[in-house]
Amino acid sequence: MDSAELFRWVLDNLNYWVVTVFMAIESSFIPFPSEVVVPPAAWKAMADDSMNIFLVIVFATIGADIGALVNYYLARWLGRPIIYRFADSRIGHMCLIDRESVEKAEEFFRKHGAASTFFGRLIPAVRQLISIPAGLAKMRMDHFLIYTTLGAGVWNCVLALIGYMIYRFTDLKTTDDVYKLATKYSHEIGYVLLALAVIIVGVLAYKGLKKKK
Repeated sequence: MDSAELFRWVLDNLNYWVVTVFMAIESSFIPFPSEVVVPPAAWKAMADDSMNIFLVIVFATIGADIGALVNYYLARWLGRPIIYRFADSRIGHMCLIDRESVEKAEEFFRKHGAASTFFGRLIPAVRQLISIPAGLAKMRMDHFLIYTTLGAGVWNCVLALIGYMIYRFTDLKTTDDVYKLATKYSHEIGYVLLALAVIIVGVLAYKGLKKKK
């Protein structure tokens, strides 16, 4: 089954289990776009009574936590040398992971500490990998889960809102059309969130420097 067929299957079989499983996959090291899952599921929840939009967000966030925990524990148990060896391997590249992306996630984690597991969930290309440096650093599990849940929850709310807005303000009739439009909007929103995250981190860093002085 190629990616197009897999996307089609997901879009044709959306329910809470599918949302949870594929958001877990999306949040792990396996590449899978969240736009295929949450916006169409939220749109479907508005279009019929098979799902509830708030439960879509809940199950999507549970799935994201599961996937993040997979990355966290793999990094924690395997350690940096094996993680980087995987990033340099052909399989790692097939998973869209390379040394540069892991280094970028580690640098982001070093700069922003535990809060990076929150902000990182909002940033394209960092979202799926931020759990790896958290595991390598052996971040406290309760802190990791709190920040990950909050960050994933915010992102899933954004995706669900996109699905809701598409339902309210367009005449699209299929989940496939919703996915394609949601992908366009989510990328634009992702960059806005990235800018906001940079501003917030900058303000917090500035306040921290003022306190030290």
